[in-house]
Amino acid sequence: PFEDKVFSEIFAKGYTNAVFQFESGGMKQMLRDFKPDKFEDLILLVAAYRPGPLQFIPSIIAVKHGRKLPEYAVPEMDEILGVTYGYPIYQEQVMQIFNRFAGFTLGESDIIRRYMSKKKTEKFIQYKDRFIEGMIKSGALKEKAEALWDQLVDFSKYAFNKSHAAAYAYLAYITAWLKYHYPVEYLSSVMDLIPSDKMADKMPGLISDCKRAGIRVLQPDINRSEIGFSIQG
Repeated sequence: PFEDKVFSEIFAKGYTNAVFQFESGGMKQMLRDFKPDKFEDLILLVAAYRPGPLQFIPSIIAVKHGRKLPEYAVPEMDEILGVTYGYPIYQEQVMQIFNRFAGFTLGESDIIRRYMSKKKTEKFIQYKDRFIEGMIKSGALKEKAEALWDQLVDFSKYAFNKSHAAAYAYLAYITAWLKYHYPVEYLSSVMDLIPSDKMADKMPGLISDCKRAGIRVLQPDINRSEIGFSIQG
């Protein structure tokens, strides 16, 4: 189940060694700044920490914590971008913007999504004039339409679809839930699965997690040790 404590104690504190997708130093800092408190936030963060939308993260965090108001080229765009605090993060959102506000058919919007997913920016850019014209017809000021276009060009460098991000986020939540509720069993299992060539990178952080959780990591003992990491008592 989705539990507040898993969000506040694992994700919001960046306590995410051995939590799927959130182990890097940059991800941990993002979590501490963002302080996710619901599953939708995890989907957003999995997708946002990529070369395309990465630049939006400081602004998204500012909107999340009320330090900044979201800005929309057209006010009704809140229905599409509200869940991501005013910024385009998912391929599905881009399709909806092209379709609902720029006058493209759903089929055309999907073709553009495919160009983005394959990083074919040169093919995507050819739609700029039509996009700007469509946005203006929907009530956007020209400079706001152009600013949104620039965001979408940056976004096209590496954009997730939401379903992909949601699957990643769900696996991330399951691993965090196990770490929160069963730290001894979970950390022992994780340590047991580390390949020998990754030991130097992974073990210090995991041993630090054990100390933080009050778990003693015992030295090998010929009378008690098993082949891999195991639990005593």
